Amino acid sequence: MRSLGLLVAMMAGVTVLVATPATAQQPPVLSANPSVGAPGTAFKVAWTGIYFDPDCTNFAMRVLWDGKTVVGSGTGGGRGTGSGSATVPANATAGGHRVTVQATSCQAGAATTTFTVRVPPTTTTTQPPVTTQPPVVTNPPVTKPPVTTRPPVITTTTTPPVTTTTTTTDSSTPPSSSTTDALTDPDDGVLILDKDNIQPGDDLTATGTGCPKGAKVTLKSLGQDVGRTTADENGEFRSPVRFENIEPGRHKVRAECGIVLVGNVDVTLSSSSGGTTSTLVVLLFFLLVGAAMLRRQFSGLRR
Repeated sequence: MRSLGLLVAMMAGVTVLVATPATAQQPPVLSANPSVGAPGTAFKVAWTGIYFDPDCTNFAMRVLWDGKTVVGSGTGGGRGTGSGSATVPANATAGGHRVTVQATSCQAGAATTTFTVRVPPTTTTTQPPVTTQPPVVTNPPVTKPPVTTRPPVITTTTTPPVTTTTTTTDSSTPPSSSTTDALTDPDDGVLILDKDNIQPGDDLTATGTGCPKGAKVTLKSLGQDVGRTTADENGEFRSPVRFENIEPGRHKVRAECGIVLVGNVDVTLSSSSGGTTSTLVVLLFFLLVGAAMLRRQFSGLRR
């Protein structure tokens, strides 16, 4: 009887020893950090629950993209955990992709997670407008007819009236627009503002070309400095434009770097900002305009 009890106790101990490792093992879990990015993004991988054979001495792991392309590597451990690094392929398409880690030589489990690829939108560059010079009009020369001589007693010379041709330019044709000032040849450079219309406090960036190599560039508007930068070896520059005091209307921004480049920006007031203050400013504006018109009418009556 005693031997039978000892045998039962030994079997129970063996059952506990066999069952303990199985319950201690966890299912494979893989995580990526970050898990969202554009093509070419580098990310970290970490896993748990991947166990190697007892005889394994090489714990190297590889990272697969969609189960085909190797995009990284890592190292595992005896406790079923490990980490590594990888990079999103440059030709990856937008959407979710499967990332898998598996052993390179020993037999072990594998783990999978999802990486979401977001392709940034394509930006387009707007070319500056081309300025067309008006044709040069040349007046034809005035031709005088030959002098006619009659008999010697009376000599008569007839001179026809001089006809002068006047060329009139059609005022209905609007002048061509340009981002350069009259002081600068349009072929020398150009100044581009990234926004045509802003509100007080909005960001504004100026980009220009045509400056001398390494020249100091000063941006001015309404007699105040609104930006400073230095042209690169190609004579190009880029600088933020910051107004200290700005009023609604169209304003010129001048870039001085040995030549003068000019761009225009319209400043408007937001209808949602300022509340009662914005309403008072608009009323004051119309009152000033009305006063100016009345003043002109009274000036005309006095004359």
